[in-house]
Amino acid sequence: MFVINQSILIYKNREFSKSKNERNFKKKIAFFSWVIVAFFLAIGCNQISNPTDNTSPQTELKISAAASLTNAMKAIELLYIKENPDIKIIYNFASSGSLQRQIEQGAPVDVFITAAPKQMNLLSNKGLILKETRKDLLTNQMVLIVPRDNNKNIRDFKSLVGDESKKIAIGEPKSVPAGKYAKEVLTSLGIFKKIEPKLVYGKDVRQVLNYVATGNVDGGIVYRSDTKITDKVKIAAIAPKDSHSPIIYPIAVIKESKNIEAAKEFIEYTLSPQAETEFKKYGFALAK
Repeated sequence: MFVINQSILIYKNREFSKSKNERNFKKKIAFFSWVIVAFFLAIGCNQISNPTDNTSPQTELKISAAASLTNAMKAIELLYIKENPDIKIIYNFASSGSLQRQIEQGAPVDVFITAAPKQMNLLSNKGLILKETRKDLLTNQMVLIVPRDNNKNIRDFKSLVGDESKKIAIGEPKSVPAGKYAKEVLTSLGIFKKIEPKLVYGKDVRQVLNYVATGNVDGGIVYRSDTKITDKVKIAAIAPKDSHSPIIYPIAVIKESKNIEAAKEFIEYTLSPQAETEFKKYGFALAK
C-alpha cells in the first residue's frame, strides 16, 4: 500500500512539474511576443516621427538632347538640382534625328533640345511640341580636326583632297545635324564629290570625335564645342561662317509631357546667366 501511495505521489509530482514547465514556457512565449510587438511599434513610431527625405517624391524630367550637348548639359544639371532638389533629371543623348524619331514613336520626353531646326520643325508640324515654349537656345561652329599627334599635311579643308588623307569622318548627313553642316561646308568649298569615297559616317558627332581621337581616321568635321572635352585632337581649320546654314539649337517642351510646368522652368534656367557660363565653358554661345 505504501509503495502504491509513493508511486501516486511521484506521478503527481511529475505532473505538477510538467504543468509548471508548461506554464513557464507559455509565459516565455507571451513575453517574447510582447517584445516583438513593441519592437515593430517602435520602428513604426520612429518612421512617423522622423520622416526621411524619400517621403517627398521627386519630379522626373526626361530630357532628350543632341549628343554634342552631353558634357554641357551634365554640368548644368549639377547646378540646377542644387537649386531644385525636388527635380530629378534623366537625360537621353543621341543624334537629333534619332531623338526626333523616338518622340514621334511616343517615347516619354518632357524637353527636347536638337542641334538643328529641322528636327524641331518636323515635330512642330506634327503638333508634338508646345510651340509657345520653343526657343533658339545655342549656336556653334564647324571645325576640321585631326589627331593631336598627327604629322600629316592636313592644314585646311582643301588639303583633304590630297593623298595624305585616306579617311575623313563626318556625321550621317540625313540624321546628324553636324553631318549635314559638314556636307554643306564640303559642298560649298567644291570638294565634297572629290573626297566622298574617303568619308566615314558616324551615328552622331561624338562618334566622329572618337574616330579622330583614336587615330582611326585622318581627320573629321565636328562642332567646336566637341574639341573642349578631349586633348587628343586639335583644330586644323574653322569652317567659313557662310559655308553652311546657321547652327541653331532649338529647345521646346513636348506636348505629351507629364510635367509641363517643371519643363518650362527648366527651359528658363537654360537661358539664365548661370547656364550661359557653363555653355561657354564647352564652346557654345547663347543664340540671341
